[in-house]
Amino acid sequence: MTRTTPPRHDATKQDEGLPYFDHPSGGWGSLKGVAKIFGDVRKDSEAFRILYELNKPKGVMCSSCAWAKPANPHAAEFCENGAKSVLWELDQRRVGADFFAEHTVAELKTWPDHDLEAAGRLTEPMRYDAANDRYQPVGWDEAFTAIGAILKAMDPKEAVFYASGHAGLEASYLYALFARAMGHQNLPQSSNMCHETTSVNLKSFIGTPVGTCTLEDFDHCDAIFFFGQNTGTNSPRFLHTLKAAVKRGCRIVTFNPLRERGLIEFVDPQNLGQMTFGKATRISEQYYQLRPGGDIAVLAGMMKCVLAAEDAAPGSVLDRDFIDTHTTGFAETESAVRAARWEEIERHSGLTRAMIEEAAEVYLSAKNVIGIYGMGMTQHVNGWLNLGMYCNLLMMRGNIGRLGAGISPVRGHSNVQGQRTVGIGEKSAHMPAEKLRELFGIEAPKEDGMNAVMAFEALLEGRVKALISLGGNLVRAMPDRERIEAAYPQLDLSVSIATKLNRSHLAPGKAAYILPCLGRADADMQANGRQATSMEDTFSHIYGSIGAATPPSPHLRSETAIVAGLAKATLPANDRLDWDGWTADYGKVRDLIAETFPDDFADFNARLHQPGGFYRGNPARERTWKTESGKAVFTPPETLSALGQAPEGEREMTLITLRSNDQFNTTIYGYSDRLRGLEGDRMIVLIHPQEMARLGLVEGAKVALSCAVQDGVKRRIDDLRVTGYDLPMGCIAGYYPELNPLVPLGYHEKNSKTPAYKGTPVIVEP
Repeated sequence: MTRTTPPRHDATKQDEGLPYFDHPSGGWGSLKGVAKIFGDVRKDSEAFRILYELNKPKGVMCSSCAWAKPANPHAAEFCENGAKSVLWELDQRRVGADFFAEHTVAELKTWPDHDLEAAGRLTEPMRYDAANDRYQPVGWDEAFTAIGAILKAMDPKEAVFYASGHAGLEASYLYALFARAMGHQNLPQSSNMCHETTSVNLKSFIGTPVGTCTLEDFDHCDAIFFFGQNTGTNSPRFLHTLKAAVKRGCRIVTFNPLRERGLIEFVDPQNLGQMTFGKATRISEQYYQLRPGGDIAVLAGMMKCVLAAEDAAPGSVLDRDFIDTHTTGFAETESAVRAARWEEIERHSGLTRAMIEEAAEVYLSAKNVIGIYGMGMTQHVNGWLNLGMYCNLLMMRGNIGRLGAGISPVRGHSNVQGQRTVGIGEKSAHMPAEKLRELFGIEAPKEDGMNAVMAFEALLEGRVKALISLGGNLVRAMPDRERIEAAYPQLDLSVSIATKLNRSHLAPGKAAYILPCLGRADADMQANGRQATSMEDTFSHIYGSIGAATPPSPHLRSETAIVAGLAKATLPANDRLDWDGWTADYGKVRDLIAETFPDDFADFNARLHQPGGFYRGNPARERTWKTESGKAVFTPPETLSALGQAPEGEREMTLITLRSNDQFNTTIYGYSDRLRGLEGDRMIVLIHPQEMARLGLVEGAKVALSCAVQDGVKRRIDDLRVTGYDLPMGCIAGYYPELNPLVPLGYHEKNSKTPAYKGTPVIVEP
């Protein structure tokens, strides 16, 4: 199916007559967004104080994104979405025994997701009573004893311990230890749904599961390329760094199907002069709306341009010394790229050759280049090759492993990267068995466990009997939502450690518990006094966080205390597993982390509150390649599309799912997608007006979407409203998690099993 209308590449001009935000990102709009959530949930001086101390040494580390916390912070070192996340957790509304006495689970299932969380903070542990379809209060000791009895009675491999990116390193380490002491490694994590493509494949290409950059690199780069990352919504504090880079002459090029305002222009909300009389800072010099899955084609085209420049001036373009000394596979990759035809590159990318050559000129003119990416690259069937080609382009000119250059995924959740660092993961390599034997006398399982997709495939097959969730809302976050939600009640046990009510709590297992925990900003008082927790940012820096807010209830326990309580009730007695002592003093847990991972966490407690965090290091940054060959690996392109299944037929399109400006993961703060010019309804389908006309649709018409993947399961969503929008031909967009039922559980990235939320084939039905 050929749709040839190319997108514009003017970085500032918008389509007239279609929705868009006609102001820069940041500015007064951000301040209004913060003010609105402040008015909705919290209006006191304590909230002001916590926001003022947010992301500063010995303050609270934001529970939103994983962007860096600088050593010299701004007066207000938080963004609109960070403020929303913190204030949402500081909510003054309460959900306790009285609330559940008034509402059955059946009734709560009819509530929108936003309203469930907006009911307020959970205040006491609850147990589901199927006889009256309500949650009822239960004591902590009674809950731990009952949960422990069920876990002890089952084969350990029938249990799954999930973790969102909320919990600190201390709770995460104990959780990973608990699972392995119990006898399993079923430790799926929120990374499985977003950046696991990075963790698995980047390690194969350059020997590290994380990005190679640090914040310092942005002071020395000459060009930054963005693929599939929406900074304005997902990590707005990054915009300050980009503004500074642009001001000193750095050139920024963006490839993304949507024209996101944060990467077009920005007004600094902390700069009164720019807010009132100044001009917005233009962020992207060039902005290209490639088709979903077109990243491989674009990168192949840019590589062809680099090779052509080398042919014209031999020895002056490629970094031959780097290629010969530090890499393998270049000859095969060069041959495959040279063989790629421009007609195919244009067809798959949706861009013209001239556009790709224009972008390549920026790359060729820059000495130091940083490659940024987000889930637009990772959530594809061929996401592995997206990353391989990105590494290829950077390595051609030695742009990995030196100051001002590197590859840099921007992680979405505050501690999602850190949890993996301290052992949460399904593989034995994630937590060294010899250390567990030495420290605790534990024989860890040798068999790898299950990641998120594997765990829910097992749930659908009846092979999972217990699901413990340390944060998160898996019913909403996972693909194939309707099938998964229907399977939850067959669990013998479901336990959710949470701050607020969400949809997953409304699909209780045969025994079901909600265990309410402290939020990141809440003061965590234990036997040894106020405790600090810690987390890791997207640049591998570790920070301490000290909560200061009055907890919403005296009955809450910390995530660390809850994990320890569950472990103590489940595992056989072992004098070397000091769950009570670790709960009383988190410094003892940090000492264990340092003993278990000495290369990353030496002198952990001494460095906990170091301004700007302490760097745990990255071998690829030092050009030490922990790959099988001992070198960085060039990857030949075996296809030019990241899609697993291209659209076929007149009514098939590629679906990409989006998060709004009023959202963090599955949490919906409100119904404003301000930065896209969209308000209100989330049950919408965005589509280019030319495609609307081709399909015989009009603005506001109701359509159904059905999944075009043929696997014997019918997936369909009705009553979606058509909205004209500036998108490439051949694709549509809609909101996550509302459209998750259309994505098959088995439709995922080849190596990591990351769901293909950014490239699912669907059929549009009037």
